[in-house]
Parts: sequence; C-alpha cells; structure tokens
Amino acid sequence: MTTSGTTDFNLSIDDLIEEAFERCGMRPTAGYQLSSARRSMNLLFLDWANRGLNLWTIEQATYNLTQGTYEITIGADTVNVLSAVIRLVGVSPQQDITLDRISREEYLNLPDKTVQAQPAQLYVQRANTFKVFLYPSPDRAYTLVYYRIRRIQDAGIYTNTTDVNFRFLPCLASGLAYQISLKYAPERTVMLKQIYEEDFQRAAAEDRDTASALFIPDFGQ
Repeated sequence: MTTSGTTDFNLSIDDLIEEAFERCGMRPTAGYQLSSARRSMNLLFLDWANRGLNLWTIEQATYNLTQGTYEITIGADTVNVLSAVIRLVGVSPQQDITLDRISREEYLNLPDKTVQAQPAQLYVQRANTFKVFLYPSPDRAYTLVYYRIRRIQDAGIYTNTTDVNFRFLPCLASGLAYQISLKYAPERTVMLKQIYEEDFQRAAAEDRDTASALFIPDFGQ
C-alpha cells in the first residue's frame, strides 16, 4: 500500500468558509456572505482566547531594561503574561531570577514605586494598552524574559491559512459552521453547537503540557 508521505494538510480561509457553509446545508453565493463568515471566524478566535490557553500562541519574549524604568509597554497583541524572570546582564554563567506576580491592589499599596534595586515583583496591567510594572525599579540594566500568550492572528485575505494548530482545524470548521448557522441556518444551530463544543473539548484536552508534576504533602508540625 502506498501512502502520501506528507503530513501538512491545511485549509485556507475560503476552504474553511466553504466547509462551514456546507455543514449549514448551503453554499456561499454572495460576497457579503463571505465577508460575514470571515468576520465570524475572527470573533471565534477572540472567543478561544477567553476559553483558556492555546499552547501554540505561547511564546518567549524579552525586553531590555534600563535603570529607573519600571513601567513597560508590552506588544498590543499580548493576551497575558504567564511567567517572567530577570536575567542579569554581563554575568557568566547565565543567572535568571524569578519574579513574583502581584495583584493591582498589592502594587497600588507599595509606598515608593520608584525605589531602585533588583526587581523582585511585577504587576501585569491587562488593559487596552498592555503594561508591566516592576518593583523595585531596576537599579541597573537587566533583561526581562517572559512567556506571553499572544492573540491569534486575524483571518486576513481568503487565500491565507489560519494561525491555528492543526489539532484545532476540525474545531474551527465546526465552530465556524455554528456561527454561520446563527445567521443563515437557525434550524441547524442546536446540532452544530453540540458538535462544535465536542470538537473543542477534544482539541483542548490534547492542547496541554504533558510534563510530569510532583506533589509533596505538608503535614505541618
């Protein structure tokens, strides 16, 4: 038996839209329907960001800190910062110092936010302008190294492929079909929503870190 020898199957935006419309029992025949479907796809990506981690959107980033700079503006496509360290500059071997994340209230209650020392804490402001605040303020040059969740890229033109891991392609097709059914095939909405939620749960269950973990009970004294 001869196999293809390839494992790079993917779908373009227009293929996904066609698949979704077919699941709704119809074919897109008007430019407005295509535009409407692409808009629904972009809204679906935003919904996935609200549902939890998408591992393929986690990436490491760095920021060069200067003395006295404690307020940093992070890229606008950032959803959240997961963890961060301060890397000492000009030190061999490399040394990374863990930063503890604190809440907005804890940061607000710090009496002197400009005091300079080696940073030990950070507050993440998840607003329209995504910012990170360090405490204490850096007393010298450091490198901030952090893992962030970035936004899934927009659909863009119809010939694009999606910024989605292959495991989520079935979920994307069923989710888009559900979204389209709300507008064009309401009689299929309940069925398509159930299929979508099942596909999402399967994909989300696989989209996880499989590193081992050790739990040690604390029996106290």
